[in-house]
Amino acid sequence: MALQSPKLTRIGLAGLAVMGQNLALNIAEKGFPISVYNRTTSKVDETVERAKVEGNLPVFGFHDPESFVLSIQKPRVIIMLVKAGAPVDQTIKTLSAYMEKGDCIIDGGNEWYENTERRETAMAELGLQYLGMGVSGGEEGARNGPSLMPGGSFEAYKYIEDILLKVAAQVPDSGPCVTYIGKGGSGNFVKMVHNGIEYGDMQLIAEAYDVLKSVGKLTNEELKNVFSEWNKGELLSFLIEITADIFGIKDDKGDGYLVDKVLDKTGMKGTGKWTVQQAAELSVAAPTIEASLDSRFLSGLKEERTEAAKVFKSDGFSDILTEQEIDKKKLIDDVRQALYAAKICSYAQGMNLIRAKSIEKGWDLKLGELARIWKGGCIIRAIFLDRIKKAYDRNADLANLLVDPEFAKEIIDRQSAWRRVVCLAINSGISTPGMSASLAYFDTYRRERLPANLIQAQRDYFGAHTYERVDVPGSFHTEWFKMAKKKDN
Repeated sequence: MALQSPKLTRIGLAGLAVMGQNLALNIAEKGFPISVYNRTTSKVDETVERAKVEGNLPVFGFHDPESFVLSIQKPRVIIMLVKAGAPVDQTIKTLSAYMEKGDCIIDGGNEWYENTERRETAMAELGLQYLGMGVSGGEEGARNGPSLMPGGSFEAYKYIEDILLKVAAQVPDSGPCVTYIGKGGSGNFVKMVHNGIEYGDMQLIAEAYDVLKSVGKLTNEELKNVFSEWNKGELLSFLIEITADIFGIKDDKGDGYLVDKVLDKTGMKGTGKWTVQQAAELSVAAPTIEASLDSRFLSGLKEERTEAAKVFKSDGFSDILTEQEIDKKKLIDDVRQALYAAKICSYAQGMNLIRAKSIEKGWDLKLGELARIWKGGCIIRAIFLDRIKKAYDRNADLANLLVDPEFAKEIIDRQSAWRRVVCLAINSGISTPGMSASLAYFDTYRRERLPANLIQAQRDYFGAHTYERVDVPGSFHTEWFKMAKKKDN
C-alpha cells in the first residue's frame, strides 16, 4: 500500500548521496515523517523507492526546492548532507529563499568550523537558526545509528533533540550517542578532531600489522585470528573488528587475499590535515596524529618509493628482516601492548587539542561527555572510551590522560613491551612512525627536565631572545659570543 503524504512532515533532508539516503531512512524508521530533496532528482526517486522496500517508511520525495521546504511543519528543520565548501553555500541559498523566521538549517557534513560560524551569523541576519553537526559512523552508522555532534544554536538543538536522541546510536550503559556540543562551530571542530584521532588509530593498527607481517611473518589467516582475539579484550573496537574481517577476505578476482592486492596508497579528505594545522595554531603537541598524516603523504609517493627500493637494494642495504629469530607468541603480545599504549597517547593529544580550542573560544566543552558519545556509532568507537569518560569523571580538569592514575598504571605496565616493539622495528628497517612518535611524546611528557635549556640558550646567543633561569626569577640575556671570544683569548 502506498504511503499517504501527511499534511506536513516533521523534518527535511537535502543531499541524497549514500550518507544522506541512509540518515533519511533512519529518521523515518524512528517514526518521524521526512521530506527529501536532491538537485539530481533521480536520487529522490531512488530514496523513496528504498523507503518502500525497507519497510514502507514515511519518506516523501520532492523534485523542486520550494515544494520540499513548504512540505515541512513549522518551525522547519532541514538537514543538509552535501559536499563541504561552496556546495553548502549554494544549498543554503536555494533553500533559504523559501524558509521563514525561526526555521533551521543543519549542516551534517565535514565542514571547516569557521565556515559554520560564518553561516550561523549570516543566517541569524535572516532570522534563521543554524547548526553544524558532525556525523560519524559511515554509511552503516547513518542508517542504523551514528554518533552525532551538533553545535550552534541551542534553541535549534532543543527543537530537534527528540529526533536526534532516537536516531543516534544507543549504548546500553550510557545512552544515545548525541549531546549538545556547544556554541558556534564546536560540533564541526569536535568531529574534525575525532577524524584526526581516527587517522592516528588507523596508522597505529597498520604499524602493528606491518611488524607482525614483516618481522613476525604472520599469514593473513594468523593475522585474522590475532585481531579477532584482540577484539575480545582492551582493544575491543570497530577498527580492530573490521581489520580482522579484512584479513579474512579472499580475492574475488584472483588467487590469495584481497588485502595483498590493495595498492599501498592512502587517500584523504582533509580533516586530518585540518587537525594537525589546528594543533600547530594552538601550540598543542599532536605527534601521533601528525605522524599518521605524514605517513599518508609518503604512501602517496608510490613511484618514488619503488625507485628508492631499487637504489637501496643495489647499494648493498641488506635485508635485515631475514636475520632474526622471532618468538611469534611473545611478539604478538608485545605488539598488542604497544598498540594500546600508543593509542592512549593519540587520544590524549586529541583531547588536549579540543580542550585548548574550547578555552580559546569559550565553548566550555565537556571532554568526558565527548568520550561518551563516541562509545557507539562512530568509527573510533571502542571499549577504551569508557575508561576515558571515567578519567574525566574523576577529574574534569585532568591535564593529560597520561597522568590519570589508571592510564598511568597501564602505560607503566606496557612500556617495556612498547619499547621492545619500537626497537625491533627500527632494527628491522620497518618504520613505525605512530608508535615511535607516541613513545617520544610519553618520554618527553614524563621528564622533569628536557634539553630545551640548550635550545633557549642558542636562541639567546643568535637572536637575543632572552631566557629564564631555574634558580632566579626574571628574564636574562647573555652576550654569549663576547664571553666565548674572551674565554678563547
